[in-house]
Amino acid sequence: MALLAALVPVVMLAVVLALGRYEDALLPTPDTEAQPTPVARPTAGDREPTA
Repeated sequence: MALLAALVPVVMLAVVLALGRYEDALLPTPDTEAQPTPVARPTAGDREPTA
């Protein structure tokens, strides 16, 4: 029981620190805040007619 009582706070601290790093990885950075470049989709007029 003493071992369990000593390990629980250490494990919980590790989980909190890992979640904090995960959250930092998800935050926007200046290079990810830029608008994505639009991709032109082909239209029906761009296709060649099939036989």
